[in-house]
Amino acid sequence: MTVSGVFLHDRETPVQAVTERGAGWWVVTPLRTPMGLVLVNRGFAPTELKAPQSRPLGQAAGPVRVTGLLRASEPGGAFLRRNAPADGRWYSRDVAAIARAKGLAGPVAPFFIDADATPNAGGYPVGGLTVVRFRNSHLAYALTWFGLCGLSLAGAAILIRSGRRA
Repeated sequence: MTVSGVFLHDRETPVQAVTERGAGWWVVTPLRTPMGLVLVNRGFAPTELKAPQSRPLGQAAGPVRVTGLLRASEPGGAFLRRNAPADGRWYSRDVAAIARAKGLAGPVAPFFIDADATPNAGGYPVGGLTVVRFRNSHLAYALTWFGLCGLSLAGAAILIRSGRRA
């Protein structure tokens, strides 16, 4: 998905993250578009770059174009951790809660966008870390279905044999 608009950097929300680059923060920033607001996970920033002031080059001013994956909201929090909006602690990308906590007015899309790997000025945040992999269970499925087929044939043979005897 590709959207265009202007980032509202003053409403940025850091969400705790663990990635292949280590522990840090997802930088979730509202993007004002002609149709309303959409939250954009701009990417990963290490702990020392959590504060927006520590990465001034990455704070794009003016219109931008963002391409990424459309993702469903993650309400509630993470495993054994609840989001604490009043304390500014976020463990999941809960679109509705972030919109309320940041006072976002106007229509806010019920999803967020994970930005692709297009580099940000200054190098951070780093986008494109969303990993989409599907398990390859074809062999297990094939063995299951062939096994069920074999059992069905064996059952049918037993029934036919017992019918001939009677």
